[in-house]
Amino acid sequence: MKNKLGILVVCLFCQIVLGQNNSRKPLHGQVVNNTLAIESGYVMNINANVRTFIGSGGLFDIMAKPKDTLLFTGLAFQSRKIVLTEKDCAEILFSVPLDLVSNELKEVLVHKDLKVKSLQGSSQAIVDLQLEDDRQSTAKNTVMYSDQTIKYGTDFVRIFKDVKKLLKKNDEVKEEVITDIAFVEYAKANFTPDFFSKTLGLKADEVDLFLMYCSNDPESKKHVKPEEKFELIDFMINKNKEFKRVEVSQK
Repeated sequence: MKNKLGILVVCLFCQIVLGQNNSRKPLHGQVVNNTLAIESGYVMNINANVRTFIGSGGLFDIMAKPKDTLLFTGLAFQSRKIVLTEKDCAEILFSVPLDLVSNELKEVLVHKDLKVKSLQGSSQAIVDLQLEDDRQSTAKNTVMYSDQTIKYGTDFVRIFKDVKKLLKKNDEVKEEVITDIAFVEYAKANFTPDFFSKTLGLKADEVDLFLMYCSNDPESKKHVKPEEKFELIDFMINKNKEFKRVEVSQK
C-alpha cells in the first residue's frame, strides 16, 4: 500500500513539473515592415527571462504563453512592446508589424541644439534653446574629470508631449507605449555611447533592447529629471546586472 502511495506521489510530482515546463510553448513569429525587410534584431520575453535573435526574413522562435510581455527591437526599427493574448499564441505564424524609426521623431528627441525659427507663437522654443557659454555663464571645471554622461538635462515632460504628438498622427497609441519610447529616446539622447558600451558592456544592437527592458520597470520613470542623473545611472547599472542574466536562445 505504501509503495502504491509512493508511486502515486511521484507521478503527481512529475505531472506538476511537466505542467510547469509545458506552460510555455514555442511561439513561431515574424516581424514585418511594408518598406524594408527585417533581417536582424532581438525579441525578449520579460516573463520567461529569455531573449532570441530575429533571423532572415524577420523570423523568430521564442518560448511564450498568453499574458507574457515581449519586447521587439532593431537598429532601423521603432521598438515595440506586446502583451500576448490567447489568439496570438494560437497563430501558426504570429506576425508583428514594426515601424521604421522616424527621422522627425529623432530630430525632436535627440537634437539638443534647437534653433528658434520665429519669435511668434509659443515661447517654448526659446526655453529649449541651448546657448554657447559667455562671460556671465557659470564657469566649467576643466580640471576635474567628467565623463559628460548627461551634458544637458533634456526635459522628459517635453519629450513625452512631442512623442505623443508625433505618434498620434498615424494611430491611437497607448500612453504606456509612449512613455516607453520617450524613456528610450531620453536615455539615448543624454548618455554617451561609451556609457552603454564601456560602462554597461552592451553591444550597439543591444542598447534599445536594454532600454526597453528598463522602461518596463515603473522605477525608470522616477529618475528622468536632470537633477536625478546619478539615481538614473545607479538604476541602469542595477538593471544591467539583471539584463545580463537573461538567457539567450540561439533558435
